[in-house]
Amino acid sequence: MAQQVAKKEKKGFWNRIKETLSELKKVSWPSFKTVVKSTGIVLAVVLFFLIALIGIDSLLGFLYQLLTGFKR
Repeated sequence: MAQQVAKKEKKGFWNRIKETLSELKKVSWPSFKTVVKSTGIVLAVVLFFLIALIGIDSLLGFLYQLLTGFKR
C-alpha cells in the first residue's frame, strides 16, 4: 500500500516537472534590451524616492531642532 502511494507521488512529481517545462516554453520572455531599460527605470525611480525621503527627513529634523532647541 505504501509503495503504491510512493509511486503515485513520484509519478505526480515528474508530471508536474513536465507540465512546468511545457508552460515555460510558452512564455514570451522579454529581450535583453527591454530588461535593461526596465531595470534602469526602476533604479531611477528608487533613487528619486530615496533622495526625496532623505530630503523630507532632513527638513523635518531641522524643523524639530528649531521648535525644541534639541540638538542631536
